[in-house]
Amino acid sequence: MSALVIAIFAPVLAAFVVMLVRRRAGLIALAGAGVAAMASAVLLARAFNGAAPTELIMPGLPGYPLRLEAGALTSVLSMVVATVALFVLVFAIGYMKKDPAKPRFFATMLMFIAAMQMLVLSADWILLLAAWELIGVSSYLLIGFWHGKPGVAGAAMRAFIYTRSADLGLYIAAFLLIGVAGTSDISASLATSGSAATLAGLLLLVAAMGKSAQVPLNDWLQRAMAGPTPVSALLHSATLVAAGAILLIRVSPMLPPSTLLVVGLVGGITAVITGLIALGEKDLKRLLAASTSSQYGLMLLAIGVGAPVVALLHLIAHAAIKSGLFMGAGVFQHARGSTLMKDVSGAGREHKRVFAGFVLAALALAGIPPLAGFFSKDAIIAATLYAPAGAGLLPLALAGTVLTGAYMARAVAQLWRGTGEAAAPSQAMLWMGAGMAGPVVLAVILGAGFPVLEELLGAKVVTSALAAVLGLAAAGLGIVLGWFLPPRQLLGPAFNWAQNGFAIAGGMDGLITRPALKIARACLTLDERIFKLALAVGTGAKAVGRAFNTLEAGLLKAVRALGRANMHLGRATRQSDEAGIDAAIFSFARATITTGGRARKLQSGLIHRQLAITIVATGILAAALFAAPLFY
Repeated sequence: MSALVIAIFAPVLAAFVVMLVRRRAGLIALAGAGVAAMASAVLLARAFNGAAPTELIMPGLPGYPLRLEAGALTSVLSMVVATVALFVLVFAIGYMKKDPAKPRFFATMLMFIAAMQMLVLSADWILLLAAWELIGVSSYLLIGFWHGKPGVAGAAMRAFIYTRSADLGLYIAAFLLIGVAGTSDISASLATSGSAATLAGLLLLVAAMGKSAQVPLNDWLQRAMAGPTPVSALLHSATLVAAGAILLIRVSPMLPPSTLLVVGLVGGITAVITGLIALGEKDLKRLLAASTSSQYGLMLLAIGVGAPVVALLHLIAHAAIKSGLFMGAGVFQHARGSTLMKDVSGAGREHKRVFAGFVLAALALAGIPPLAGFFSKDAIIAATLYAPAGAGLLPLALAGTVLTGAYMARAVAQLWRGTGEAAAPSQAMLWMGAGMAGPVVLAVILGAGFPVLEELLGAKVVTSALAAVLGLAAAGLGIVLGWFLPPRQLLGPAFNWAQNGFAIAGGMDGLITRPALKIARACLTLDERIFKLALAVGTGAKAVGRAFNTLEAGLLKAVRALGRANMHLGRATRQSDEAGIDAAIFSFARATITTGGRARKLQSGLIHRQLAITIVATGILAAALFAAPLFY
């Protein structure tokens, strides 16, 4: 279990350290990838020892746990990913030596490696979908790494749109299989049969066509060469482009014969069409990119004839071969500042050791013995030769082999012909040479280990002397044609078509991409108009709100002024009430009380006193009456 976790999370941890420290980014990345490679080696050793598959079950959706599993097949795939990634990072230390954005580059590469490890080790559909998403995002960031350069952002977006559109097939197929099987376990869902298996298989083929750049979804891969060469070496060998073939290899036990035939036809047609495109290419890296589509086409052809193990062997051989070829192209690009055929002409003479490695890898890809590509291509031709549907697919396999020899011979001839001076080795060139050496050595010796892998996987690969002769004859014919005949003469009327990618009515760009972009622009225009309308409504509502706020503020001031006036009036009324009316009333009451008190004293109850008062009062009254006329 610990090796499973380390294989995935060692690169993740290294990526965080790179972004945190931002120094020695290449060495930290190399350390993280090295630890992951050791963990993958442990998993593979357990598989060789016959141990039960290493498994890790984690919480996920209710009833659908997330599972990682390292069985025989997934351990081999994990080791392939880890090995190629390690050599590519060694190469990248030299290639990216002067790039100021090295930390971002190596961190993204590490995240991509971790996502690919999770993809190959996933044992349930939900985790596989998550890993599929992560490799899609990581590849977008890597292809668009130099986004400031013309065309780079567009190439990254094209790759993202093409692959993400095809990914819909994987999503529908995964949920269909989960629904039919009642579980998200991949191995359990492969028991699905009937129409559900046919539909799911075709949908998975669509997803694989997008990731593995099969016709007609192949154009994005050549444009992805806008990214740094280490990215191309990693994506084209054992990671992104391999994901489609890996997916079909894993689900091949479920695929009915009708679906397998469609898979084989797609692969065979792709092998031929993209082989012709590679032969007509003017750029070395784009030639190798078209070659990648062609070789994965041969893998799909092998799956289609019922030989998924043969497809796996060619995938392993191709991973070593193609990573070595791309690294060699990167060295020549580093020396000449371009990968155009006319610019790298004679570059092999400047770097003879690199050129020798490039030639070995090219011969291996062409299928020359005893190199690894010979054994895997011989097995593909043999499987096709004896398959029930082989009669229609064998010509496609042989044509793909001829074209492989032709375009690789053309590349080698272009690199050697011309003049050049030996360049002094630099530290960067030493790193790049060391990174390239590993895959080239593997391309030479891997074929000897294929029987061991067959035994591990429990599958016997069909061999045939006739297939070996046919394959060797096709490869030899292709090499002779590619070496001696220029592409225009070799392709004839198809030359211009090949250079245009055999695009009919504008190809996928004209039929899908441009209409999709027009729809997107129309949606954007509609969205902007709706936004402007909403903004206008909002602005008007805001103005009305401000008016209401102003009115409310005026009313509030008026209310407050009225309130203050009422308060003043109240205080004045209170003062008037307390000092005036209340005081007068209280004074009158006190006077009344005082008068009453004094009058009370007159009522003493003594008759003689009252008589005396009466007489006095009568006298006063009489006097007043007599005196009154005196005043008129």
